[in-house]
Amino acid sequence: MKCPAYPKYKDSGVQWLGKVPEHWEVKAIKWESLVQRGASPRPIDDPIYFDDEGEFAWVRISDVTAAGMYLENTEQQLSELGSSLSVKMHSGSLFLSIAGSVGKPCIANIKCCIHDGFVYFPRWKGDPSFLYYIFASGEPYKGLGKMGTQLNLNTDTVGGINIGLPASGEQTAIAKFLDRETGRIDTLVAKKRRLIALLGEKRTALISRTVTRGLPADAAREFGLEPHTRFKDSGIEWLGEMPEEWKTPPLYSRYSIELGKMLNESRITGEHLVRYLRNVDVQWDLINYEDLPEMDIPEAEHSRYTIQTGDLLVCEGGEVGRAAIVGILSSTTGFQKALHRMRARKPTEIPRYMYYILYWASKVGVFNAGGISTIAHLTGEQLRKYRFPAPPHPEQTAIATYLDRETAKIDQLVAKVEAAIARLQEYRTALITAAVTGKIDVRGKADKQGPTGTDTD
Repeated sequence: MKCPAYPKYKDSGVQWLGKVPEHWEVKAIKWESLVQRGASPRPIDDPIYFDDEGEFAWVRISDVTAAGMYLENTEQQLSELGSSLSVKMHSGSLFLSIAGSVGKPCIANIKCCIHDGFVYFPRWKGDPSFLYYIFASGEPYKGLGKMGTQLNLNTDTVGGINIGLPASGEQTAIAKFLDRETGRIDTLVAKKRRLIALLGEKRTALISRTVTRGLPADAAREFGLEPHTRFKDSGIEWLGEMPEEWKTPPLYSRYSIELGKMLNESRITGEHLVRYLRNVDVQWDLINYEDLPEMDIPEAEHSRYTIQTGDLLVCEGGEVGRAAIVGILSSTTGFQKALHRMRARKPTEIPRYMYYILYWASKVGVFNAGGISTIAHLTGEQLRKYRFPAPPHPEQTAIATYLDRETAKIDQLVAKVEAAIARLQEYRTALITAAVTGKIDVRGKADKQGPTGTDTD
């Protein structure tokens, strides 16, 4: 959308604002409204505070983080707290987080109460949506970071932010324009995120079907294999039918499985230091080797507690079953107790095929088949007993090669969609910044749209 500039500008004297329209005022927020902090819950019998028996909702940082522009509801009501709160926010009130997701603005569409992780503006006479977009641009926060990184906001720093202020009616016009245009962008982003989700589902379905039932007929012939036409009951409830020629031996007969070494910092001597991998270092098909910590692993323990090229590393906790294959190593590398090392016992086992088996098993909940605990863990004893499909060696190789190729196509599509989302979000931020700093004049476009919601220009 092309928007004209204002006829005349003046220097604002504020770095983030730059030049502003000549008729705008430049003021610190504190001169337009008090900036006050929320308050923590207090005992019901404290006469200074109040109890509305659940009439007002209790707002947490997580509620605002999950919300868009407007806070519509929360999961917790005042009555559930067993205490009274000091700060009531009525529908239409704007508040800003100064803890957790620092700098996140929100407008309440409900009656709610806020704690001291938020500030609010009780005397703001302008359009709260305009102030919302000023904060949403992120520009006023430049220079307010602690050590140049983490925002350090409080009532004084927020109140001291200088902003450009048009008249109230113009604030509303700018806010209405941004409501409409950001809404369109958000709709597009939501559609693209849904596409990513669908592509993810397609990827999982492709892997699941292939590792449990074999290659599609055309792909099988491509690799010189006969398509499977006969299937049998695997005897495993969560597996169902599989090709008649396949077997399901226990995993311990196919791979040696070792849990990593327990980290004991008090016993580190520094004499046998080896870098080691943690659970967080192993993501799907990706292992981080940068800035790894070290622990003592004497050479006599290397065969048990270090890895080699071709090993599979499997997460014991967290996202249970998350796995990656070890590539070429630059130095001796150990692994912590939060990881299982799987090493093929025979050259007829293809770790890449097993990687896809583990991906399928994790995504469809195989590792939780016996019940989901609060913190799921996959013990070595449990892992060794699993029976997964075991095609012949040539077929394992073909399946792994086929899935590498086909999932790469899906991953490339996902990357393109994610790049498109990033561009839309950049445009959204730039549009907000241009409007709230007066770089574009949107007054004539606030309500200018056709019957289908498109611009009449």
